[in-house]
Amino acid sequence: MMYFKSYFPIISTTKIRLHRDKIIKLIGVSLLFFSFSSASATQEQIHAIQAAAEHYILQSVEQPIGGSLEAKAANIDSRVFTTDCPAPLEVSSKSTNSNASNITVLVECHQDDWRLYIPVRLTRTGPQVALVSSLSRGQIITAQDVTTSMVDLQRLRRQGFSTINAVIGAKVKKNLRAGEIIEQRDICVVCRNDIVTIKAVKSGMTITTKGVALSDGSHGEQIKVKNSKSNRIIDGKVTDIAEVTVIF
Repeated sequence: MMYFKSYFPIISTTKIRLHRDKIIKLIGVSLLFFSFSSASATQEQIHAIQAAAEHYILQSVEQPIGGSLEAKAANIDSRVFTTDCPAPLEVSSKSTNSNASNITVLVECHQDDWRLYIPVRLTRTGPQVALVSSLSRGQIITAQDVTTSMVDLQRLRRQGFSTINAVIGAKVKKNLRAGEIIEQRDICVVCRNDIVTIKAVKSGMTITTKGVALSDGSHGEQIKVKNSKSNRIIDGKVTDIAEVTVIF
């Protein structure tokens, strides 16, 4: 009988402890669920945060010339802690790079002490010059050969042209197919060994002479040209078809 009397209390105490631990865990889970439920963001709050992030991007990032910029905020987990901020939401970002595909925006409410980082996806659409018909290497581009079309600028690997005038009169450096976007590397406004007009500008005065281009160049690019009279090699900026400008 002594064996059973000493063993029985030990079993009872163990069961009581296990039962107590289960109750504590159950209470903890219930409290955790309640805290998430009571602090979860409403759909109105989420939409307000997303709208604030998108508006910031549209106001801060440079829009493409002749095109459009779209901003789409990422989805927000409704379990995050937010409130109906008593003051306008404060929005900022460390980057406003117009060429970026995604920008992270900080949305915060100082009054209620919360902040969220929201990724925003950018879509930039703009005009780009494309070929209407195929051209072979060495051909000169005319107005009838090209048109402009709206494209997703994020998908362009290299820089193209936004206006037709930028390519008229340029020489094609390789075979191009109809429908292709013309990239700067595809053409030369001034081509190597071309006879060019050199415009020397100094103190408002302009002097012109002839020269030879020593390399290919597009609008705005610096190339080397050789003055036909002095044989001097100088650096000049391509400013037009067969024209290079040097500013002293």
